[in-house]
Amino acid sequence: MTITIIGLGHIGGSMAISLKENGFAGKIIGVDNIQCSLDKALRRRIIDEDMPLERGVTEADLVILATPVDAMLRLLPIILDLIEDQVVIDVGSTKRRILKTVKAHPNRQNFVATHPMAGTEYSGIEAAIPNLFDGKYTVLCDVEDSRPSAVKLVEKMYQSMSMKITRLGSKEHDVHTAYVSHISHISSFALALTVLEKEKDEKQIFELASSGFASTVRLAKSSPDMWTPIFRQNRDNVLDVLDEHINVLSQFRSFLIKNDFEGFHQQMVDANRIGEIIE
Repeated sequence: MTITIIGLGHIGGSMAISLKENGFAGKIIGVDNIQCSLDKALRRRIIDEDMPLERGVTEADLVILATPVDAMLRLLPIILDLIEDQVVIDVGSTKRRILKTVKAHPNRQNFVATHPMAGTEYSGIEAAIPNLFDGKYTVLCDVEDSRPSAVKLVEKMYQSMSMKITRLGSKEHDVHTAYVSHISHISSFALALTVLEKEKDEKQIFELASSGFASTVRLAKSSPDMWTPIFRQNRDNVLDVLDEHINVLSQFRSFLIKNDFEGFHQQMVDANRIGEIIE
């Protein structure tokens, strides 16, 4: 099977590595508007060949769109215009606007909206790594609008990458990702800014930073070019979650002001319940 990956960054490049290593892809074609990314992918043998968009799409059996989500809004209709029987997937972190863009497209049934829930804070082809997706979940969205054989092929692909599969509606997906992914990034960006402001006066602050601090601000190293479009497309859901998050922070602040450490303790006890869900 020939797979064309459009967007050779952290996710697209890591998918290429996995699909090549597990034998699902016989040939991987890379498409990217940054030639040095293609050159690096070729040198690392992550892809077999690089091509322009139109040729890469027409020569593929399966097309994976792995660009930032704002570029997906522009590229997905173009890709669907180019295909005949090929299957197309995206791997974006938002779904409703992308699906709305191609809702009436005559080749909509050949498209399967997906979101592999995996990744690190690093970006670019340099961050492409093996085994990134092992044991993680991927979400298939609005599968009733996709051809059953296309859905079956995509499920087979993700299973070959040792991923678990779940299905959600696009609206439900965007709400859930706002809670489990998008707010985490905003919180990390905010904490990093808070500490960087303090660091102007206290240069030794980072010498005292523990592994707990490093893990908390890890996501603040994520690419603004990737995350700004995500926040834009999922703005309403992110605002709802952010309001709730600010409310909880205000509760902690209130307990401190009132010296109510019993209330503070109970909040932390309640928070510990997350351990029953996430190991």
